[in-house]
Amino acid sequence: MDTSSLQHFFNCCLGHWDIERTYHYLTRQEVERSRTKFEVKPLTPELKTKVLADNQYDISNQNADLSGFQLYFHTVSEKGEEVAQSLNALFVPKKQEGNLLEGDYLRDRAYEEARPIVSHFRFDPAVSELLMTTPYTQVVSVDSITLVNPNLRIRKIINYDRPPEGESLKNVRLVGFGVEQKVSTP
Repeated sequence: MDTSSLQHFFNCCLGHWDIERTYHYLTRQEVERSRTKFEVKPLTPELKTKVLADNQYDISNQNADLSGFQLYFHTVSEKGEEVAQSLNALFVPKKQEGNLLEGDYLRDRAYEEARPIVSHFRFDPAVSELLMTTPYTQVVSVDSITLVNPNLRIRKIINYDRPPEGESLKNVRLVGFGVEQKVSTP
């Protein structure tokens, strides 16, 4: 399995990012803007082990080249509400079809629910898009990061009501769009 394009994507994502987002809350017909500062660092071998252990995820039977990152963010909404969080994420490629890579996306702390969680990812190097799908208790979050160039990413987030098992996603709760620009640090 060739994970070099995924590793390149993650290498480009390292650093400090300023983010402008717009969230459309469809259930309450509200639009909100926010600003976020992200800091992304490589995931150390010790933290990779921690994320695997937190999720009780066994990779002993896999020949996986694991990529991941440490993420810290601080968001301020236009209403003045603030959210800060840090987490560790690990990507475990499971299969490759053509150039598309798919696998599991593990975090030691999820965004919607403060617990370890295993999600699904798909990476398309042709358009440099990482698509992450996370089934939470109440919603399913589909998060897309498209790397336009090493200093610019476009983000799209869609949260659906979590459907009954076996049914498709259809009821949208939230749609978010973001422009993410890398910034140099002093």
